[in-house]
Amino acid sequence: MKLIKILLIIILFYFFTLLQSTFLVHFIILGISLNLVLISVVIFNIFEESKSFLGILAAGIGGFFLDVFSGGLMGFNILILVGIAIFIKLVFKEYVQIPFIKKI
Repeated sequence: MKLIKILLIIILFYFFTLLQSTFLVHFIILGISLNLVLISVVIFNIFEESKSFLGILAAGIGGFFLDVFSGGLMGFNILILVGIAIFIKLVFKEYVQIPFIKKI
């Protein structure tokens, strides 16, 4: 089951990175383009259980694909996204409570 989730994350982040680096660069508004991988990593880590490390793995995969498709330093995006994921896991989930709809 976990292997299927990891494969889906790899395919999803590959598609988002490809879309972001080829298509969305033409839609820059006020000098800002949409970063689908960053948005996905943040949403994935906010709604995931705090004891699971799948969000940190997803951040590493997304950062790897961003590094491969960009011309910058290799590993920079991995460090940034994994750092954001760890911040969300350790700090954000500990001190911020997000209200969820509970079943009756």
